Amino acid sequence: MTQEDFIVFDRKQAALGQLLFYDKILSGNRNIACATCHHPQMGTGDNLSLGIGEGGEGLGTKRMAGTGDDRIRKRIPRNAPGLWNLGAKELHTLFHDGRLSIADTYENGFNSPAEEWLPSGFNSLLAAQAVFPLVAQFEMSGNLKENEIAGAIHDRIDAAWPILAKRVRVIPEYGRMFVEAFDHIDAPDQVTIVEIANALAAFQAVEWQSLDSPFDQYLEGNASALDDSQKRGLDLFYGKAGCASCHSGKLLSDQQFHAIGLPPFGPGRTRRFDPMVRDVGRMGESDRLEDAYRFRTPMLRNIELTGPYGHNGAYPTLEGIVRHHLDPDGMLATWAPEIAALPDAPWLAPIDFVVWNDKREMARHARFRDIAPLALTDGEIADLVAFLKSLTGTTSVSAPPFGVPDTVPSGLPVDR
Repeated sequence: MTQEDFIVFDRKQAALGQLLFYDKILSGNRNIACATCHHPQMGTGDNLSLGIGEGGEGLGTKRMAGTGDDRIRKRIPRNAPGLWNLGAKELHTLFHDGRLSIADTYENGFNSPAEEWLPSGFNSLLAAQAVFPLVAQFEMSGNLKENEIAGAIHDRIDAAWPILAKRVRVIPEYGRMFVEAFDHIDAPDQVTIVEIANALAAFQAVEWQSLDSPFDQYLEGNASALDDSQKRGLDLFYGKAGCASCHSGKLLSDQQFHAIGLPPFGPGRTRRFDPMVRDVGRMGESDRLEDAYRFRTPMLRNIELTGPYGHNGAYPTLEGIVRHHLDPDGMLATWAPEIAALPDAPWLAPIDFVVWNDKREMARHARFRDIAPLALTDGEIADLVAFLKSLTGTTSVSAPPFGVPDTVPSGLPVDR
């Protein structure tokens, strides 16, 4: 990848977005920020299989599920993805099930959960994505009757965004920064959720742009950028192992949906009004049976930093997820619940693995496979893993443009 492959974002807007990304003012109960589940210390994820959202305490693997009335009511159904290279021009679909994409379905530029109620004016797909965690009950908004944000969402999804925008713009420092960063904003009271989302997108795109990995250096002509094991892994990736059939192009993703039979667990996400504890993947968005249990192909740069792996974080290591791709049914048969990184929440334990007791659901799950078993030696697997590690950025990872701020304008604590 080169700089030409990325959308150009305004640096003043990115600086404003940095503060917003780490500021808990954007959550219903002012107790969680975007950075809580997408922190640079954890490779822009949270190192958990299924995250602990609103109501939790702590960061990363030390995050706890809360206590008393404030404890979480549900695990986040899917793994928190890394945020690398989300400002790429080629990117057209986001979320594990692809429920947000560039399209004119609702005549506002996007096919999204907000349908026709999504505002216009977003600077990118990434900006449109930024508004949805803010109004997700278990991620950032909180539970009904806890705050005005959650209450507004109960009326209609777009009812909460003006409330959040006012929360931000009445803080003097934020008001001043918006006026300075956006040419069309002359006064703080003009700031809407669109400007907030555009700033968040600008920050994420600038902060986590990674195109300086050993693999990228190798593509630029530096033959010594990869060691012998990584070169063998590269040959396997694009050859015998068939990885590039899905992890293709500059993004190392076809942005399509595939069923690979990952071990199911957690509350899952399914079709609207479906009461079953399961995750049907793309079918939850498309409502088409042929999309059942299929999930979006993840991009792979900095994959070494963003475990656990899979749409539900089923495998803690690269070797584990590689071996699953090579033998999905065999790995499913030997997978054990203790492999999952799930913070202790005894009141949720009864449903964490309840799907395994549903023989019919497990049989349906087993019918959908888009990958066939492939035999590789342990040495070849090690070479593949070595190649995947060559996708880790160098300076882009160790010295990002902005970093974690010491404080934010709201005065709320910053997760560090």
